[in-house]
Amino acid sequence: MTRLALAMILAPAIAAATPYDGVYRQNANAECALVGVDGGALRIEDGIFYGVEVECRMTRPVNVVDMDATLYTMNCSGNDEVWTERAMLMNDAEEGGIIMIWDGYAFRYSQCPDPSAAPVDASAQEETPADEVASDG
Repeated sequence: MTRLALAMILAPAIAAATPYDGVYRQNANAECALVGVDGGALRIEDGIFYGVEVECRMTRPVNVVDMDATLYTMNCSGNDEVWTERAMLMNDAEEGGIIMIWDGYAFRYSQCPDPSAAPVDASAQEETPADEVASDG
């Protein structure tokens, strides 16, 4: 039994989705298809924040009382450095993106459109003739 407990402790943490998963524009003209580069987008996926030449594991989530926000410990690496900081994320109530707050800095990111969602072409939808009536017989 102690071996099982030790294995559970030493096993790597399983990545889990966060309520903030998605791709976000760094600025209004950002290219959503380019993640992690200047002029591109940021991505949060399965508890990992992918920024410009940086990757942060979002750990130890704490819900902020009376706010739609979560405080995370960010275990980051990039440019041959490793560091840990705290960051708070919340949904942007006005623009449908997120607000990310680091010690002394706040950023608003708008969400990129979902590339897997195909646009609806209203002209391609078939119309049912008005005189068509279903019959039971």
